[in-house]
Amino acid sequence: MPERHVAYVALGANLGDPAAQIEKAMAELARLAATRLLARSGLYASKPAGYADQPDYVNAVAKLATTLTPSDLLARLLDIERRHGRERAFRNAPRTLDLDILLYDDLGVDEPGLRIPHPRMHERAFVLLPLAEIAPDLDLPGHGSIAAALTCVAGDSVHRLAPRG
Repeated sequence: MPERHVAYVALGANLGDPAAQIEKAMAELARLAATRLLARSGLYASKPAGYADQPDYVNAVAKLATTLTPSDLLARLLDIERRHGRERAFRNAPRTLDLDILLYDDLGVDEPGLRIPHPRMHERAFVLLPLAEIAPDLDLPGHGSIAAALTCVAGDSVHRLAPRG
C-alpha cells in the first residue's frame, strides 16, 4: 500500500464569485484520486498582496492525505486551476482560482515551479489564519509556531467570512 502524506493547500480567488470558486475547488480536492480531504478552513477575506488595483480575495486552506508525490499533486492542482479559468497575465494578477502547496509532510522541495514549504506563507495572514484554524499546533519549518507567525502579521486586514446559508 502506498505511503500516505499530509499536505496543506492554500486556496484563493478574487474574480467572478470567489467564495463559490473556493467551494467548488474544495469539492474537487475532495475528489482527487489517491487523495482524501481531511480538514478545511472557513473562508477569509483579504486585501490583495502585491498588485493592489484589484478586488479583495477570498482565501481558505485544505488539509489533504495523499499518496501523490509533490509534483503529481501540483500537476493536479494546476489542472483544477485551468478548469476554473485561471490565467497568468502577470505576477499577482487577479485570478479565478489560485492553489498553492504550503506544506507536504516535513519535506523541503526547491525546483522550478515548486517550492515547499511555500516561501512566503509565514508572511501572509490570509494563509496563516485559515491554516491555524485547522492545524493550530503546526510548526512552520524555519519559522516556529503558527501563533508566533501570526503575531508578525497581526496588522493585516483579514477576517473570517460568515458561512453562506
